[in-house]
Order: sequence, then structure tokens, then C-alpha cells
Amino acid sequence: MSTETRPSLPDAFEAPAVASLRRRSIVLLSTAQILSGLAAGSVVSVGSLMAVHLAGSDAWAGSVTTASTLGAALSSLALARLAASRGRRVALVTGLGLASIGATSIIVSAVFSNFILLLVGGVLMGVGNAANLQARFAATDLSTTRTRARDLALVVWMSTAGAVTGPNLIRLGAPMSRLTGLPELGAVFIFPVAGMFAAMLVMWFGLRPDPLFVGRSLIGDELGKTRKHVPISVAFSTLRRHPAALAALSGILVAHAVMVAIMSMTPVHMAGHGISISIVGLTVSLHIAGMYALSPVMGLLADRLGAKVVLVGGLGVIIVSTVLTSMSGASTMVVTFGLILLGLGWSASTVAGSSIVAATVTGVERIAVQGLSDALMSLAGAGGGAVAGLVLAAMGYPGLSVAGGILAGIGIVAFWLLARLRIRQVAANE
Repeated sequence: MSTETRPSLPDAFEAPAVASLRRRSIVLLSTAQILSGLAAGSVVSVGSLMAVHLAGSDAWAGSVTTASTLGAALSSLALARLAASRGRRVALVTGLGLASIGATSIIVSAVFSNFILLLVGGVLMGVGNAANLQARFAATDLSTTRTRARDLALVVWMSTAGAVTGPNLIRLGAPMSRLTGLPELGAVFIFPVAGMFAAMLVMWFGLRPDPLFVGRSLIGDELGKTRKHVPISVAFSTLRRHPAALAALSGILVAHAVMVAIMSMTPVHMAGHGISISIVGLTVSLHIAGMYALSPVMGLLADRLGAKVVLVGGLGVIIVSTVLTSMSGASTMVVTFGLILLGLGWSASTVAGSSIVAATVTGVERIAVQGLSDALMSLAGAGGGAVAGLVLAAMGYPGLSVAGGILAGIGIVAFWLLARLRIRQVAANE
């Protein structure tokens, strides 16, 4: 198509046929998020308890969460490369398939009381987390400038149902154990296996045509069609050339590290105060609801107020949440409210930051930068989860909370400095 006859970028993406395909793709991605979200919630609430039980020490409480986030970090770039060459559908199905094997491994670890199998299962379930992270960027493949943050946030939002239900599946562990003969905690993971398998079917049969390939054809990305693999060094250099994306990524990383650290240690903290396992599951569910339930609101705010404002506001909310958790003691109400705020702050920072990354980087480097963003996000979570167990053992839950609040404050400063670099760069170019 010649440049004279090719529609402009806004016109091409706002055409009725493309808008219809965008809505259909978002529905399919959202449905898969609901089904696969069961796994994420189960890992948080049940995984830490299984780790303590099998390892015999609270210091290992964050090990499964760490393994899961490490698995996501190691697989994010690989899934991005797979998406670039084979499309979103193949990449997402591959991630969910490996995650279902991981959930099965966790069931087997409970049967044989094998801590190593538990960690292997956590790593593989992390691949599913990487697929879910990629799904939010897949939602923007056909987005217009006006709808980008909203489309991304809608897919994040649809994780709510599965993620909130996941921790509460712990209540069904006993009856499922009686039905199957499996250990109670291990029996909980039957539901994530079923959910991820169903999500695979939705993606495999539904996500046709692939939104990534359609988006490429609309913008005439001939280079993207021929250059399937972009080295990670190019992704890093691209970020250096786009301070706005780098600033947004710094905010995402800090928010995720603090969230994972405090969230993963809360079940252990509550159990140490004699709080029942059902209340622990409910608290984690409310936290996850805070993470996802208002994500469309965060997307609308980012589109209207500016993504930078929403990102910094999210980090501020995280600081407030850590103040509450540091003073919670044995109070279920205070720690629950603190975790809800922690989820809301994470939601604001992640939705706003991801929309900045999606908007700033275009062309053949886009998928590579998105993969790098997800990988670094998962590494930040892995680091937060790993350090959290040690900090909990050394300084207790209040000390962990204070450390998280300080890190969130540093994140605001880092974002501001990088944003100023972007302003100076624009001024220099003018």
C-alpha cells in the first residue's frame, strides 16, 4: 500500500472492523485472566504456608513466591521473543501450559513432602504469571491513544475474579482432600490446574487473528515482520533513549518489589498471631481485590489526569499502607486495611507505568522492551520476596513494613529525577 492510500495511524486503528477486533481480543484476554488468576492467589496464600511446613522455618516463607517471580523473570523475555515470531496466541498458550505443569508439581510435592518439587512448581507457575503480564500489553496491540490505558486496565481488572477466589480456595482444601486423598494444602492446587487449562483453550481457539500481527499490518511495520528477534542489549539501549519509559519502569519495579515483600509475609505474620487460616485467605483476597478491582478507574485516571500523576500517587498510597501494616500488631482489621491500600497503590503504579511504556516505545523494539519490563518487574518481585523472609526473621513484620515504605519513597525520588531528565532531553532537542 502506498503512503498516499494507506490510512493514517489514528484512522486505521479507529476503523469499525479494527475496533470490533480490539473489543473481541480484550474479552478473550480477560476471560483467560479470570481463569488463570486462580493460580496467582493460591501461590500467595497457600504457597507460603506449604513452604514453612515443608522447610520447617519461617525464613523460607517467601521461597515459593520468590521462585514464582523468578520463573516469571526468566521466561518473560523468552515469551516476548516467541510473541514477536509466532504471535501473542502461541506465547500466551505456552506460558499457561508450563504453569499448569507447575501446579501439578506442587500437588506432587505435597504428596511426597518434597520441598524441591514445591520450588520447581513455583518456578513453572511463574511462567504463567509472565504470560498474564504479557496479556496486559497484548490488550494494547490494537489500542488508540485515547483508549490505551483503559484497555490495558480492563484486562488487569478481569484478573480480579480469579485472583480473589484463589486464596479462598484454601477453604475447599479439606473437602477436596477427602475426595481425592491428597494432602489438604496440595489439594487446593487442583483448581489452578483446571483454570489454566481452560485459559489455554480460550487463547488457542479464540485469539484469531492474532492482534499483534494485525497491529503490525496496520502501521506497515515491515521490519517487525522480518526481524523476529531483537537482542536484549537493544531493549536496554532503547530504554536509555526513552527516559519517560525508564522513569515509568522504575516506579513499576519499586511498587512491585514492596508489594510482593509485604504481601508474601503477611500470612506468616497473621498465623504467628494465631489468626485462623480462613481469615488469612480472606485478607489476601481483599488485598488482591485492591490490586485489580479498581484498575479500570486507574486507567481512566491515567488517560485523563496523566499517567505520571497516577504513578506517583500510587507510590504515595503504598507508603501510607506500610505505615498501617507496621502498626498492625495482632489487629486483623488494621493489617487488612493496610493490605488493601497496598494493592490499590500497586494498581495505580502498575497500570499508569505500563501505559507509559506502551505509549513511549514503538516499532520493532516494542515487544523486546515490554518483555524486558516484565522480566525486571518479576526480578524485583523475586528480590522482594527473597529479602522479605530474611527481614521478617531479623526485624519482624513492623521492620519489614518500614523498609518497604522507605523504598517506595526512594521510588518517587527516582521517578522524579528520571522525569526531569526527559524534560531536559526534550528541551535540548528543541
